[in-house]
Amino acid sequence: MTRSGGRGPRRWIRWWRRQSLRTRMTVIAATAIAVSVFVSFQVASELMDRKLRATAADQLHADSRVLATNAERAGLAQVPLPPYPGSGRLVRVILPDGSTRTPAGQPALPPVSEDARRVAQGAATDLLESTDWDDGYRVYTLRVGDGAVQVADLADDSPINEFGFGMLLIGLFCVAGGALVGRAVARTGLAPIDRLTAAAVHVAQTRDLDADIPNEGGGEIRRLTQSINDMLAALRDSRQAQRLLAEDAAHELKTPLTSLRLNVELLIRLDRRGTMDSALPAESRTRLLHDLGAQVAELSTLAAELTDLARGDISDENTELIDLADVVVAAATRARSRMPDIEVTLDVSSVWVSGRPAALQRAVLNLIDNAGKWSPADRPVQVRLFAEGAWAVLEVDDAGPGIDAADVPRVFDRFYRADSARASPGSGLGLSIVQRVVDAHGGRVTVARSARGGALLQVGLPAASPPTASEWLTAGEDTAVR
Repeated sequence: MTRSGGRGPRRWIRWWRRQSLRTRMTVIAATAIAVSVFVSFQVASELMDRKLRATAADQLHADSRVLATNAERAGLAQVPLPPYPGSGRLVRVILPDGSTRTPAGQPALPPVSEDARRVAQGAATDLLESTDWDDGYRVYTLRVGDGAVQVADLADDSPINEFGFGMLLIGLFCVAGGALVGRAVARTGLAPIDRLTAAAVHVAQTRDLDADIPNEGGGEIRRLTQSINDMLAALRDSRQAQRLLAEDAAHELKTPLTSLRLNVELLIRLDRRGTMDSALPAESRTRLLHDLGAQVAELSTLAAELTDLARGDISDENTELIDLADVVVAAATRARSRMPDIEVTLDVSSVWVSGRPAALQRAVLNLIDNAGKWSPADRPVQVRLFAEGAWAVLEVDDAGPGIDAADVPRVFDRFYRADSARASPGSGLGLSIVQRVVDAHGGRVTVARSARGGALLQVGLPAASPPTASEWLTAGEDTAVR
């Protein structure tokens, strides 16, 4: 029983959710008007009923006093009672002995009640009685001498019925009109949303992100339109960035791929002719193989940097409270293994930051790699880390030729390489990745000329408070569990 009883509401809820917003607004408007009409009918009917009752009671009072005056003059037994005319009020005289007198031809009234007899006996001066309103009488009893007179009328609810029928017609008309008005209001109010929907469908079908949606309407509609236009602008920028990334990647990949293809074709051609040893001495062959290895390594590095740069986020890892000194030391260790001929000196202090360790290590490694490409073998790359106010400051200092002032504004652009750097290995993506990682951590990165004549790249990250002893203990327990 309970399960079947709950199906009705659930079915109604599912039906309601499937309806359009126009249908919902139409139903809500019609329902609100229907409820308003029903409540108004109930209130008006009650007020009208009370008014009719009061008016009928006043008329009975007046008629009974006229009859009582006549009875006092002529006596209850002799007061004239004209024949009943066929309509109107009904009268009855209660004599002292309890008997009654009624006009000739008058319909029979209900028997005299006990309360009315007590009035005739002097227990009270008057009494208003009423049987069922639909088919009964209202009887007013007034004591006169040793008896009483009664005036009655038949309850008539035809005015209420006529009023109810009129209200029903008005209510149906109002509900129909409300439904039409609700439909019109819904159509007018949702017209901007229809246009937004059409524009969104057009964008989905044509992939055209260039046309802005007209900002019509006000309030929520205007904010919705502006939000969609902002979203389209962001999509345009994203598509433009993807196009530029693809074009730049194709351009950067073309040079090492061409060189690699030519060297491989040369080896294949010599091998097919069987003249490898005579045409390519061992020293030249070794140099060519080294070139091939370097070109493959360059392509691998470029592919990795492109993959990292094209990702929508910095990393899937969570933000942690970390000691930036540990990150810098780990990056320097990796840099020394990749560039054994370059010395890297560290001067680091413990500075805590909130960040992603792997992403920060990649950024520091890129800074050291960039400095190592330009620093002479006998001049070390200096890496310094210290706290300065609310910032953790990392400086990477090389003794190379430095960066020209004309190149400084574009040094962090993707694939940008200064004219003096085009002959050196690299993809032009390392510093761009550095800036993206630093920006994602709410920091800043700048470039200046070092006191040693080279480039000084400085990174500032918001510092954080070191962990408490309890946090250290918790972190140690987590590490032990893992």
